[in-house]
Amino acid sequence: MEKNIHQDEKDTSVNEEIESQEVNFEESTETNQDDNVIDINSRLEEEKMKEELAQERDKYQRLQAEYSNYIRRTNQEKETIGVFANEKIITELIPVIDSMERAVEACDNKEDKLYEGINLVQKQLKDTLSKFGVEEIEAENADFDPNLHLAVMQESVDGVEANKVIMVLQKGYKLGTKVIRPTMVKVSC
Repeated sequence: MEKNIHQDEKDTSVNEEIESQEVNFEESTETNQDDNVIDINSRLEEEKMKEELAQERDKYQRLQAEYSNYIRRTNQEKETIGVFANEKIITELIPVIDSMERAVEACDNKEDKLYEGINLVQKQLKDTLSKFGVEEIEAENADFDPNLHLAVMQESVDGVEANKVIMVLQKGYKLGTKVIRPTMVKVSC
């Protein structure tokens, strides 16, 4: 019986040890599970923050691009307004240039002071207008372009191909790329 008592004590101590290990394993498993849950939650939060950061960075870049486009568009509009703001006065000055050219052509004596004065004023007026972007439309012997020329006559001319400008009746002008007055021309047919 004594042997049984010792055996029972041994069995009890082994059982207690096994129970202790099971409890420790369960606690360890719970701790590991808690750690895993915390680790997964922190990773999810980190991923979520990275995603939010990427979205905010994208918003910032788009806003920056929008602002850059706005500045460029505003500057283009300012330039366009500046160029075309004087269009009205320029269209009023073009007939003055025409009159000056007719006066120069009408002078018989090219040595006369009056001729030199009119020629000087005409040149000065053309130079001033060219500073503001006004250009004469070249048309003589050019291909007829309905965007630049106004055909008022047609004539068949030997040796000249069709749709060529053969005579300029009234000079045309453009401001930048915009035609202010088309060139009045005679065209070959």
